[in-house]
Amino acid sequence: MSVLSRPRPAETIHPLENGDRLTRAEFERRYHAMPHVKKAELIKGVVYMPSPVNQRMHGEPHFIVNAWAGLYAVSTPGIEGGDNPSLRFDDDNEPQPDVCLFVKPEFGGDVQIDAKEYLTSAPEWVGEVAASSASMICTTSSTFIAIMG
Repeated sequence: MSVLSRPRPAETIHPLENGDRLTRAEFERRYHAMPHVKKAELIKGVVYMPSPVNQRMHGEPHFIVNAWAGLYAVSTPGIEGGDNPSLRFDDDNEPQPDVCLFVKPEFGGDVQIDAKEYLTSAPEWVGEVAASSASMICTTSSTFIAIMG
């Protein structure tokens, strides 16, 4: 007599929700299962999902900070910048700042980049437009600027 096995039901991946307490691995698993989510961050093990942003309080200041940082990066040898990069610090933190600048390792910088091209240590400079994120800002870089709306 043969034993028939039932097919296993597909694994349910619970969606990310603001306030969830997760490890970085679980945060990333859920985040990748939600391609419609544009931004989510893990700060001290807590998920933060920002609300929509408006032009005057976030859009314009974000644009100006990125323009300044971009001009600085292209004008300064050895500097690299990023717009909204995920920073994989440890199992409880994966912030996604609006903009960052760092000295490339081959130019003497200390930033570490893993095999998947994620930053795994703090960049030299981070900028965050904090009209909607002031309560969750964490200072992990040597220099941090927050532009409050």
